[in-house]
Amino acid sequence: MTEEECVLKISKIEKEIKRRKDCPLFSYNVGEKVHKKQLEFHKCPKRNRWVFGGNRSGKTECGAVESIYLARGIHPYRENRKDVFGWVVSLSREVQRDVAQKKILKYLPRSWIADIIMSSGRKDNPDGGFIDQIKIRNVFGGVSTIGFKSCDQGREKFQGSSLDFVWFDEEPPEDIYRECKMRVFDKMGDIFGTMTPLKGLTFVYEEIYLNKGNDDQAWCEFVEWADNPFLSTGEIEALTSSMSDDELISRRYGQFKSLFGPVYPEFDENIHVIPPFPFPPEWQNNLSIDPGLNNPLSCHWYCVDHDDKVYVVAEHFVAGKDVAYHAQKISEISNSLGWKRDSKGRLRALIDSAANQKTLASEKSVTQLFCERGILVDPRVDKDLFVGISRVKEYLKEKKLFIFSNCVNLIRELKSYRWAEGDRPKKTDDHCLDELRYFLASRPRGEKLSEEKTAIMRDKERLIRKLKRRR
Repeated sequence: MTEEECVLKISKIEKEIKRRKDCPLFSYNVGEKVHKKQLEFHKCPKRNRWVFGGNRSGKTECGAVESIYLARGIHPYRENRKDVFGWVVSLSREVQRDVAQKKILKYLPRSWIADIIMSSGRKDNPDGGFIDQIKIRNVFGGVSTIGFKSCDQGREKFQGSSLDFVWFDEEPPEDIYRECKMRVFDKMGDIFGTMTPLKGLTFVYEEIYLNKGNDDQAWCEFVEWADNPFLSTGEIEALTSSMSDDELISRRYGQFKSLFGPVYPEFDENIHVIPPFPFPPEWQNNLSIDPGLNNPLSCHWYCVDHDDKVYVVAEHFVAGKDVAYHAQKISEISNSLGWKRDSKGRLRALIDSAANQKTLASEKSVTQLFCERGILVDPRVDKDLFVGISRVKEYLKEKKLFIFSNCVNLIRELKSYRWAEGDRPKKTDDHCLDELRYFLASRPRGEKLSEEKTAIMRDKERLIRKLKRRR
């Protein structure tokens, strides 16, 4: 390489370094300040991801950068494709121009743009008009397309296309969300949303946050001002002091709000939900059942460690089945866990005292039917609602209650359980919570875990008893 060639290459490298410094995409989450919640969003492999965040929390950047990653074919954490087609969906054309469109143009290097198609305005000044589509050169060849849609166009304008992704900038109407889910269906594409929850407990709350359908592709995270490393502490304090507590719930913390608050605000999915792990046999404590035939029957398996920490390790939650079916399934799950049985091979469980009543389909009570099928259920549980709620809150606050992530119905109920009028919880979706209360309220706090006795310990106790008889 000649000296002239070397100088030209160095000059080219320096120009590229300067170009990257001048482009926000290349400095996005690079360097000393990193927005960890943004990175968690990009790294998540799920296909229906949502960021619930307050204003200025950094949530919109997630959607804009994710869209560019996918269209350009440079996503750092996913398998990339060429000729990608995706939509950016805003609430209105004005919001599109001022927010989502502006963010896309901010992070998209001009050299990557093959063409801009305008709905109105000039392509040489896209910021001042409404963009219909941006054509982006894909690194694998071909051209990707980011199209812009607004919800005020109506559901019919969202029909027909086959898409690789849809980004919702703020919460869309439910019919448009459903239509967009169909648009990504055949390509197994992605839906992601970034929103501030200002509309209360909507379908997004039910479908994504509570995940009532137990969709294994649904994922969400909450982002607040303190998560954004580019906001100063002084700015956060000033904004916080200027808002009411009610405003802060959604605009700072990005939380869903309703007229009545959650019964268990102490529950934190990041703390109390853990991956399953093999637990020692001596931790096995009891089963707890809330019976239901037309309503779901809920049963959970509870372990307790040497520090009085409770682990919910398995779940059975099914509606519309008889006792024979439930007893069989409970037995099968117990076998898979290696759960302890008595000398006659029977399981033991707590159950709602209402199970002592006879059913319409049998002359025998639910308690009797379970006992006949090898599950000795004990209806002597503490059913005092407020004692039970207080005990659950105590365990959550002290970080002494942990739930395996496969217990999806219990997790959902803990998140959705809310107060109603009359200072009582709303009596829906509480089957898991009822039997959780039975278990926690019926056991004394600080109960010592019985240790498995060794042969030496048993022999020692035998000798002591023998000596006592001689005296």
